[in-house]
Amino acid sequence: MIDLNHIDDLARRLSTLLPPGLREGRDEIQQNFKAVLQSGLAKLDLVTREEFEVQRAVLLRTREKLDELQRTVAELEAQLGHNAPPQH
Repeated sequence: MIDLNHIDDLARRLSTLLPPGLREGRDEIQQNFKAVLQSGLAKLDLVTREEFEVQRAVLLRTREKLDELQRTVAELEAQLGHNAPPQH
């Protein structure tokens, strides 16, 4: 899932951007930022880096098999073209 340390860091950074008059309630605002970020990210359809890499490897293997099959079909078509009797 998402590293909560990154969310904490982002919430801290956002709270430092507040105007000086709002900085007294920085901790509360920072917690609100954190809650909003977690809520927003939870609604997204995200996968972990590990899941992404697994699917990437599967896709790569599939692409290699497809390329091999395309070469085989092209070779078979070429053989059929040379061996087939001429059609009139």
